[in-house]
Formats: sequence, structure tokens, C-alpha cells
Amino acid sequence: MPRAAALAVLLVSATACSAEDWSRGGMPEGVTKQADAVQSLWNGSWIAALATGVVVWGLILWSAAFHRKRKNSAELPPQVRYNLPIEMLYTIVPLIMISVLFFFTARDQNYINEMSDRPDVKVKVEGFQWSWRFTTEAGGKQAQVVGRPAESYMAAEAPELVLPVGKKIEFDLVSPDVIHSFWVPNFQFKRDVIPGVQNKFQIDTTTEGTFAGRCAELCGVDHSRMLFRVKVVDQNTFDQYMASKAGTP
Repeated sequence: MPRAAALAVLLVSATACSAEDWSRGGMPEGVTKQADAVQSLWNGSWIAALATGVVVWGLILWSAAFHRKRKNSAELPPQVRYNLPIEMLYTIVPLIMISVLFFFTARDQNYINEMSDRPDVKVKVEGFQWSWRFTTEAGGKQAQVVGRPAESYMAAEAPELVLPVGKKIEFDLVSPDVIHSFWVPNFQFKRDVIPGVQNKFQIDTTTEGTFAGRCAELCGVDHSRMLFRVKVVDQNTFDQYMASKAGTP
């Protein structure tokens, strides 16, 4: 954990991150309520890791400074064995830390996996070699978008998934061929798309904008071109989109 903390500091420093990036620990800006929970857990984990690192580094330096072999002395530093209080300390403290991290992880995981019986919008996500098919249902209307492998998520051939802001969206993930992974970095969440397994999850959108999406599971020769974009818009724009796309293949 201390090494991980040091590596995080080094990486963030090397990439010249802004103050806002520092506050997110290098994570992309979250655009859903669920992302807020992930961000909170991420920040808390790094704070715990850095605190542990400071304590460990301090003990290492203290030991090296005050318990080293003296240059002009043949005597070894005092050897400590079977120190029950210290042994209890380095057994109990890690157990407490792990228990606390487990509690917050389980709490946030349960929140992220919560499913409402009445989502505002349903999206069937079909990942195939090597693009995506999005079938959106809302207000009794259905719209479908099919993409092709693309060099950029903003390319015309990359499929665009349009969603309304401030709504609960349900995703139903399926695959007809191999394992894919539906990943929108700004959702701070991803889930595998597995043949024969129906994976579902829900998000609550909070921010308008256009966000990159990709497959996060190596799935074949054009895996790197399995890109898409998510466009989160206001309700009126979404209604117009659904009216223009309804019934189209």
C-alpha cells in the first residue's frame, strides 16, 4: 500500500495534473450519482494508503537513524524479540483498517448495484465484434443505433447513445459472440458483456455533455476500434431525438 501511494503521487505529478485532478485522485470527472460514490471511496482509499505510507516511512527512517550499528562500536544495537504489545499492534491495526475499507466498499457496491423497478429509460446494449448496437426505450418509443469500428469515438461511424440528464437509466448488456466490456470512463464504472449472461445496472445522470466510451475487454483484432460516445442532453432534446429516431432500424 505505501508503494502504491508513492506511485500515485509520482504519476499525478508527472502528468502535470490540475488542482481539480488532484482532488479526484486522477479519476475522470464523474457524471452520475453513482460516480460520486465511487469517487468518495477512491479518495478515502488513497488517504488511508498515504497515511499508512507516512507511518511506515517514518518508522523506517526512525529505525535507521536511532537503531543502526555505531561506526566506532563493535556492539550490535539492542535486539528486540517477542514484544507482545508491538506484535498485537501490527496485527490488530491492519485488521481494523481492512475492516473499515471492507465496510465502505460493501456499502458503496450495494448502492451502485441497486435496481429500481421503474427506470426512466431502458437501453439494451449489444456488444459484438467490433462495435455496438444501442436500443433505447422511453415513453413508449424505441430508437436503435448500430455502429461500425471507428478510429475515434467522435467519428461518424462510431455509434452515439443519447440519454436525458437527471434521469435513471437502465442498461441491459448482451453479447452474441465473445466477452466485451461496456465502459464509459466518466461513469467511473464498467461491466462485462458476456455471451449467455444478462448483466444489468442503472445510473442516474447528472451532467450534460458528450463522453467517450469503449470496450475494456480484449475481444479480437479490432478491439481498439470498438468505440462509441454517450451524449447526455436535456429532456426536450432527448424527446426530439426519440421522435426522430423512433421506429428506425
